[in-house]
Amino acid sequence: MSTVLIRSEARLLVPALMFIALVVAAVASLGTPLITSVATTFHVSLDSAQWTLTIALLSGAVATPVLGRLGAGPHRRATILATLAIVVVGSALTVLPLPFAWLLVGRAAQGVGLGLTALMMGVARDHLPEERSAATIALISVVSIIGAGVGYPLAALLAEFGGLRAAYGLGLLVTAIAFVTAWRSMPAAPEGRSAHVNVAGALVLAGGLLLVLFLAGERSLWSRHLAVAVTLAVAAVLLLCVWTVSELRTKTPLVDVRAVRHPAVAGANIAMFVGGSGMYLLLTLITRYAQTPHSADYGFGLTTFVAGLVLIPFSVLGFIAGKVTPRVRERIDGPLLLAGSAAIVGGGFVLFATARSNLAELLAAMGVLGFGVGSFSAAMPGVILAVTPKSETSSAMSFNYVVRSVGYSLGSAIGGLVLAAGTATGRLFPNDDAYTTAALVGVAAMAITTMASLALALALARRRSPETNPITAPVGVPGLGRSSRTGS
Repeated sequence: MSTVLIRSEARLLVPALMFIALVVAAVASLGTPLITSVATTFHVSLDSAQWTLTIALLSGAVATPVLGRLGAGPHRRATILATLAIVVVGSALTVLPLPFAWLLVGRAAQGVGLGLTALMMGVARDHLPEERSAATIALISVVSIIGAGVGYPLAALLAEFGGLRAAYGLGLLVTAIAFVTAWRSMPAAPEGRSAHVNVAGALVLAGGLLLVLFLAGERSLWSRHLAVAVTLAVAAVLLLCVWTVSELRTKTPLVDVRAVRHPAVAGANIAMFVGGSGMYLLLTLITRYAQTPHSADYGFGLTTFVAGLVLIPFSVLGFIAGKVTPRVRERIDGPLLLAGSAAIVGGGFVLFATARSNLAELLAAMGVLGFGVGSFSAAMPGVILAVTPKSETSSAMSFNYVVRSVGYSLGSAIGGLVLAAGTATGRLFPNDDAYTTAALVGVAAMAITTMASLALALALARRRSPETNPITAPVGVPGLGRSSRTGS
C-alpha cells in the first residue's frame, strides 16, 4: 500500500513538519541572545552563561543518532512524541525559579529536540510525493538553522520586559503547541521497517561526544590543568575509535558508518563539520558584539530585544535562499552550491572583520551570513540523500546533524576561546581586536569548507564520467549532482 498521503493530507503535513523543525531549533538556540541576561540574573560569568547554549547543542549531538535510528523503525511516531515530551519538561525547568544547575538541565533536555529534524525529513520523504518531498526536506534543513532568528526577538522582548523566565516561558508555550501538533499530524511509519538501537554503541558514542564537547567548552582546563585535558582528549579519541569499530562489526549499527565511505556522504559531512563551526562562530560574534556596552570602547550596547532584531536579516535572507536553492540546483551540482554558499558565508566574516563601526554594517554581515547558511543548508540534504535509500533517511541525516552539532559546539567554543584570550585580567569584555581575530579564524574555516566542497564536486564529476564506473543510485532516489524531477 502506498504511504504517500493524498493531496489534502500532504497540505496539512508540510506546515506541521516545518513548525516542529522550527520550534525545536529555535528553542534549543534560545541561549544566544540571552547569554548576558543569564550571566546577570544568576550572577555567573559570561563563560558559564555560554553553557546554556553549548549544553543544548551537546545533548542534541548525543541524542540525534539514537533518535535517527529509532526514527528509521516502526515506532517513529512514538519517538517523535516522546522526544517532544522531554523538550516540554525541559522547557518547564527553565521557567521554574530553580538554581543555575537546573537551568542547564532544562537546556540539555531542550537540546534533545534537535534530533527531531532528521525525523521530520524521514516523514517528508516517506509520505510526500517525490518532487514535493525534496523541496520540503530542503526547507526543513533551512528552518532548522535560520529558524533560530525567528524566536530571538520575541524571547529578547520578553526577557527585557518580563525577565529571563518569561523569555524561557515562550519556549515552554511553543514546545507544548509543537507536541499537540505532532500528536494530531504525525503519520505512522511505513510497514516493514525495523530498528534496533545498539545501546552499548550509543553509550560509547555519547561518552566520546561528551568529552569532545566538554573539552571544547572548558577552555580554562587547557591552561590550568593541561595533563588532565590531554588525558581526557586521548580518552575521547579512544572512545570514538571503539565506537567506529563496533559500528562496523555489528549487524544493527546506530549509524551506517560504511555509507560515510561514499565520496558524496564523506565530503558533505566534512563540509558540514568545518562550515558549521564557522557559521555558528559568526552568529555568536555578531550577537555578542552588538550587546557589548559603549564603556568597552566599542560595541553598541543594544538591549537583548534590539540585539534579537539584528538576527532578522539572517532569518529573512536565509529563508529566501532556502526557497531559491532547490530551483538553482536543477542547473548546478549540489557540491558546487555548497562551495558557493561557503564562500558567501566567508564574505560575511570579511564584512564583520573590516566594517563594524555602525549597526547597518552588522545587519549587512548578518544578512550575508543568513543567505549563505540558507543556501548551504538547502543544498546539503540533496547531496547526501542522492545516495541514501528512503528507509535510511532519518539515520543518514541524523549523522549529518551530529556532525553539524559538533561543528556548532566547536564554533561556539572557539568563539569563546578567542574572545577570552583577548580579555584583559579584571575586565568583563574582550578588546575589539579579539573580534577581528575570531573573524579571521572564521574566514579560514569557510575557505577550507569551500575547497572541500569543490574537491567533492570534482570527485563526483570523475565518477560520473564515461571512462569510470557509473554510480548506481538506490531505487527511488534522484541521481547524484543536479536534482531531477522524476516524480511527476
